[in-house]
Amino acid sequence: MADEILENEVAGNFIHDFIKEDIAEGGRFEGKEVHTRFPPEPNGYLHIGHAKAICIDFGTAERFGGKCNLRMDDTNPTKEDVEYVDAIKEDIAWLGFSWGDRFYFASQYFDKMYEFAIELIKKGLAYVCELSPEEMRENRGDLSHPAKSPYRDRPIEESLDLFERMKNGEFPDGKMTLRAKIDLTSGNFNMRDPVLYRINRIKHHRTGDKWCIYPMYDFAHPIEDALEGITHSLCSLEFEDHRPLYDWVINNISVPAKPRQIEFARLGINNTVMSKRKLRKLVEENYVNGWDDPRMPTLCGLRRRGYTPASIRNFCERIGVAKATSTVEYSFLEHCLREDLNETAQRTMAVLRPVKLIITNYPEDKTEIFEVENNPNRPEDGTRTVTFSRELFIEQDDFMEEPVKGYFRMFPGNEVRLKTTYIVKCTGCKKDENGNVIEVYAEYDPETRGGNAPDGRKIKGTIHWVDAKTAATAEVRLYDNLFTVPDPDVGDKNFLDYLNPNSLEILTNCKVEPAMASAEAPKSYQFMRLGYFCVDKDSTPEKPVFNRSVSLKDSFKKK
Repeated sequence: MADEILENEVAGNFIHDFIKEDIAEGGRFEGKEVHTRFPPEPNGYLHIGHAKAICIDFGTAERFGGKCNLRMDDTNPTKEDVEYVDAIKEDIAWLGFSWGDRFYFASQYFDKMYEFAIELIKKGLAYVCELSPEEMRENRGDLSHPAKSPYRDRPIEESLDLFERMKNGEFPDGKMTLRAKIDLTSGNFNMRDPVLYRINRIKHHRTGDKWCIYPMYDFAHPIEDALEGITHSLCSLEFEDHRPLYDWVINNISVPAKPRQIEFARLGINNTVMSKRKLRKLVEENYVNGWDDPRMPTLCGLRRRGYTPASIRNFCERIGVAKATSTVEYSFLEHCLREDLNETAQRTMAVLRPVKLIITNYPEDKTEIFEVENNPNRPEDGTRTVTFSRELFIEQDDFMEEPVKGYFRMFPGNEVRLKTTYIVKCTGCKKDENGNVIEVYAEYDPETRGGNAPDGRKIKGTIHWVDAKTAATAEVRLYDNLFTVPDPDVGDKNFLDYLNPNSLEILTNCKVEPAMASAEAPKSYQFMRLGYFCVDKDSTPEKPVFNRSVSLKDSFKKK
């Protein structure tokens, strides 16, 4: 298997290069199956940044014919919840990745972690410290001065006794910690006797009240990896300075494997925030309508907005894997969605801001049926029928009584093509007492069925329409960036100060083809000339609801 992988010259990245070295002859994992893991903390919903990590963890395993575990990092019960566990599993499966039967919780290793902590104490490599968090910060030292702890030389037997009593709940929260005994002078502050365990009396969503001490992530994570036989622990770049501690833990306890940690840069996208704490604030303080609000960068929010697994996976693949942190334009994510939906979405006609068009010379009792393609890129999707009659709905901005220069749509005396059907000539309009146009009038040329003029005259404008007799009334939700600046999360900025008050516009009197009323979420459509839209979960046959996924205009491609 390893030889076959090494011969495969599919484009990779620096992680793949490291793994190729590791599984080659003489490498540290020669003859072993590549085994990765995705270890989310179940304290919120996954966002687009996690999608990059998911694609790297699961995608790397697929690339090398290996396997990837899904593990919930539930070492901190403060904000954890079963709701998040279920949502994480749903999002990963939606992206198209499978963990098989390899689904784990960090909490299932709590007993083993406690045993390994005892092992370190017995080796003289860990001790119970009674410094408070404030005192620990005061004694942390700096690059010129070492850290200090008066408890560092505490006898092994005393630390063993105190640690057991910590476990048994004899001390209040914050009274004691278990610290690794490494190097108080290290230039890497993560190695200055880091805390391994703290007292925290919070009920755990899986273990209940069994434990009142919980391991720190830097201690738990390498143990979990080693117990599961992970070969490559792929982490985001902020864990690079933690790698010496990861290796220290692995090398000083009797675990069955020694994984290799490799770091990559996180994904940054402009005009949004991707801190779980800040996303939680948006949800809990009702700045948005839940974790799956289509304005959120969460995977469930993107899914509800109409993003597809293919578009997100393609986005993650094309931005690549790097060591240097960078920010990707949101418009590139939209570009990837637009590419996918252009190939897959059914075309349809919808009018968002309707005004009635009356074709005065068309018989009042007549209705015609036209056959139209569902998707010109996919002949296999077939055709559908649309009805055409005397009264139609068109977009308000497709009529202008006094046209500006370069306007080729409907105005008195001008001819336009009604998509797929006839050429019509505008003859005027009717206004209400406020001067608003409420009806537009035109005459059709019966010789132009199909939209072509037999005499060859050129028609510059083509507009879409919906038959007033059969149209369904729908609600359409138009979304814009949640924030008004590209970097709401940089420096001392309060990201809430930059919330976009116009990030959601709801239109309630839109007109759509009748078959769309019974469509189920999350079916996507291209509303001709308007953009890509999907059926929202709130939609019913009586009140269809659509979300705008992305406009037709590709600003990224233009750049």
